[in-house]
Amino acid sequence: MNKLKLAVLDLYNGIPNQGMRCIRELIDRFADTIDYTVYDVRTTGTVPSLDYDIYLSSGGPGDPLSGEGIENWEANWHGWLAKVHAYNKEQRDGSSKKHVFFICHSFQMAVHHFGIAEVKARKAISFGTFPMHPHGGGKEDVLFNSLSDPFWAADFRRYQAVQPDQARLDELGAEVIAIEKDRPHVDLERAVMAVRWSPEIVGVQFHPEADPDGMMVHFSRPDIKQEVIADHGRQKWLQIMEDLSHPERIAQTHDQVIPGFLRRAITTLSPKAVKQLEE
Repeated sequence: MNKLKLAVLDLYNGIPNQGMRCIRELIDRFADTIDYTVYDVRTTGTVPSLDYDIYLSSGGPGDPLSGEGIENWEANWHGWLAKVHAYNKEQRDGSSKKHVFFICHSFQMAVHHFGIAEVKARKAISFGTFPMHPHGGGKEDVLFNSLSDPFWAADFRRYQAVQPDQARLDELGAEVIAIEKDRPHVDLERAVMAVRWSPEIVGVQFHPEADPDGMMVHFSRPDIKQEVIADHGRQKWLQIMEDLSHPERIAQTHDQVIPGFLRRAITTLSPKAVKQLEE
């Protein structure tokens, strides 16, 4: 059986991070059916061709609207997304379409690319683990249907997607499938935390790849611990460590969201591989 081809678009700008480690480990779970290649988009300006079956575009630092696509890598990224979207529109058979997953920074860029919500800086950074709520069809979506309501996720961002444009969503056939926790005591709008553009294209504004064991090791490092305490306070560090130890929090999100996306892609693109997945 020929393996499916997956391209990872790494937007971390060459900065060492936990995100890419987690992404690689999750894809490696499907090594029997998927081969993958990583493209260091921000440092090389290189993006994958349409020769791949599946694409996963990572989180990353900085302003998702910086330069509005003027910088070389941003223009190339937006060009790649436009080509994938156009390709899928031309395909009548769903088994021929490309599957795409956006994480955090990539999600914000995609939201802006399609004009489905406003992307802007937050008043304060979101840093830690937080509850998210499935919204609309998200309660039955393959990404969230086995998670609780709310479910918990790692969330580290200085920017946010808010004020979704329902008319534009309807025009594209897209739907908001998760939103930020409700905080009635805080006079701030709730962020859009996940959007499904189509059965093949979906994205989230949090970090579903984050694994509790790896994050526990990371935040236990003396230098990281002191940095978090200095920037966010000791109580925030203690809360993160408590949440990472909880078996029903980000561990479930890590095991469900990206694996759910990949299983759906494999089921659609390579039905013969489904039995192999189940064995």
